[in-house]
Amino acid sequence: MKSLREEFPSLIDRAYEIFKGRHFVEDIMSKDVVTIPPEASMAEASRVMGAKRIGSLIVEVEGKPEGIVTERDLLSKVLAKGQDPERVHVQDVMSSPLITVGPAATIKAAAQTMISQKGRLAVFQRGRLIGIITAADLIKSLPESPETSMTIDGVMTKHVIMVPSSTTVKEVTKIMGEKRIGSVLVTRRKKPSGIFTERDLLTTFLTRGKPLETPVGDAASSPLITIPQGTTVHQTALTMALKHIRRLPVVKDDEIVGIVTARDLAEAYAR
Repeated sequence: MKSLREEFPSLIDRAYEIFKGRHFVEDIMSKDVVTIPPEASMAEASRVMGAKRIGSLIVEVEGKPEGIVTERDLLSKVLAKGQDPERVHVQDVMSSPLITVGPAATIKAAAQTMISQKGRLAVFQRGRLIGIITAADLIKSLPESPETSMTIDGVMTKHVIMVPSSTTVKEVTKIMGEKRIGSVLVTRRKKPSGIFTERDLLTTFLTRGKPLETPVGDAASSPLITIPQGTTVHQTALTMALKHIRRLPVVKDDEIVGIVTARDLAEAYAR
């Protein structure tokens, strides 16, 4: 198997030159912060997140940022419990207070704060909200260092949830919500063939109104993008950044042996 650098040498080199120059929060934060009022329904929140292809919204109370609501909140606190998103309000499931960081903080400090506080980071400058940082933002700039030169073997999740392609999206949603995971692998003829994520649930189903009784095999991303066991944290982060994904199944001898997420990589760097 060719390495990513061997297969796309100019793309890798160019991307790395861009990424390695980013050292501070202000260099990597998402500046387009989308807000929602606390009295809005979770159905409305899901439509906004799905339409904008983002995983969280800042909750504003009387014009002041007070909390955050995420796609995981929708999955675990609403859908997995069988509640109607139209009847649940944002204020019922949001997290507050916000976890904050300044724009001049280093990437390392941001990663450590994110992992220790277990949440996305709101970036404030002189009392004003100017950005937000997710694990996906962080991995775009992980430097080559002792922490990122370790392999993903020690940070990946070894127990991977797989479901047959005939399983309905509704059933998969319940599984992901109860287990608090952001994805499942989808199998055909007992072989992994694709992946279905909480973002797919938002953008394809909750935003567009597609029925949840749809077989998950019809909605999974395929073919499955994987990474070999033994790949470094840095190389894995670069792969995720270039392919615009947040999860990578890990393979050994053509068998799935784990899955690694953007948050796993951020946690490895934060150590």
